[in-house]
Amino acid sequence: MDYPGGLRLPAPPRRDARAALVAFRRGWYGCLRRRRDALFELGDALLGSAGPVTSLPHLSLEPLFRRGHGSLYAALAEGDVDTDAVRDLLAAHRPAGWPPVFAVDASTWVRCDAETSPGRGFYYHPSRHSAGQPIVAGWSYQWVAQLSWRPDSWTAPVDVCRIHPHEDAVDVTVRQVTAVAERLAAGGVAQRPLFVFDAGYDPIALSEGLAGQDVQILVRIRADRVFYADPPPRLPGVGGRPRRHGARFACADPATWPPPTAQLTCRDTQYGTVTVRAWSGLHPKLAGRGRHTGAVPPIVPGTIVRVQVQRLPTACGRNKALWLWWAGSGSADLDVLWRAYVRRFDIEHTLRFVKNTLGWVIPAVRTPEQADRWTWIIVAAYTQLRLARTAVADQRLPWERPLPPTKLTPTRVRRGFLRLHPAIGTPASPPKPSGRGPGRPKGSRTRPAQRHPAIKKTHTAASGTG
Repeated sequence: MDYPGGLRLPAPPRRDARAALVAFRRGWYGCLRRRRDALFELGDALLGSAGPVTSLPHLSLEPLFRRGHGSLYAALAEGDVDTDAVRDLLAAHRPAGWPPVFAVDASTWVRCDAETSPGRGFYYHPSRHSAGQPIVAGWSYQWVAQLSWRPDSWTAPVDVCRIHPHEDAVDVTVRQVTAVAERLAAGGVAQRPLFVFDAGYDPIALSEGLAGQDVQILVRIRADRVFYADPPPRLPGVGGRPRRHGARFACADPATWPPPTAQLTCRDTQYGTVTVRAWSGLHPKLAGRGRHTGAVPPIVPGTIVRVQVQRLPTACGRNKALWLWWAGSGSADLDVLWRAYVRRFDIEHTLRFVKNTLGWVIPAVRTPEQADRWTWIIVAAYTQLRLARTAVADQRLPWERPLPPTKLTPTRVRRGFLRLHPAIGTPASPPKPSGRGPGRPKGSRTRPAQRHPAIKKTHTAASGTG
């Protein structure tokens, strides 16, 4: 891919990468409060494991975890993580030179049979089904990750939050995006950040919720959406109620398209000729739908963007036009918008890696608070892999090709972390032998755990989702 403006970033020196990794590890250790040594070494065991994580207690057998399996479970059950400090740490260690473009995506931790786990809800799942429907019970986590223009799968997660079934997904997303933007502004980022969403999000509700914030949003929309321009000026002496909607704009009907307000044509090595057209000042009708059921729903303006490429990188699917909704302060950069949505899919590679390799959804923890602690360990581990990308030696398999440090994948960086660990050290204190534990009191009996049925959203709680 051709980078906007010819941007090609050189690889940082190995010494600088190692110093940044050590600084992050010290900051991560400072974010841990109760059971901090066990929580920190649990993350090191995750990074030093030879293959994909398939079992949580097996991590206690890793050499980097110097404690017993009881400490592992106690760390997740009784540990404490300063989440605000972790978010500040992630924002401070964002990759230098990456554009302020962030992908937002939600992923479900499936817990269909965990009847003793509270806080579960019903969520859509693309591959797993329950009772013949693509709906599963579990916990939903929303990730925000910074994207790069480089043609690889690396991202930089900056925030993760769990969405409770009783919470409105749009309200949670607005708060999360606002908090990330405030941290970026506090860190000296002058450019307006761009947050990219897939088609499962409501673009109108997000635009209304983020109105007044110095951010941009880019959301994919269906190809059959209909929008309207502003009405023409009212003629003098004409009575009746003023018009709220002007000319009709149907994405599926080219006859309704006026001349675009902005247009871009460029060449790309993967997609060939890319044509981007934009129409600003359009809005949908909101009367009696979604979140707006009042007598006079608001007018939420935005820009409709149509992206047409000459060819697709792979021969899967049809080459259809891509429709996007953009809203925010300032003007839209069409070259950045279409490239940002293409790079949005990198967050799906990140979620696949943390699930299949780092074992994010492997532990059968009972409470959502334990799942939150394990999620932050996963985020910190992935960030350490990104920082160690140019500091580790490539431990390739015999049938793999050699790669330069700038092209190492997360899996290959993880292979070399165990050899890098003696050079970077650990801030965790060694364990103090305390002898055998007292065990369960004699004559005590455990009662059946309380059952928590999965929470089904009502129509009011589910409104606003796309």
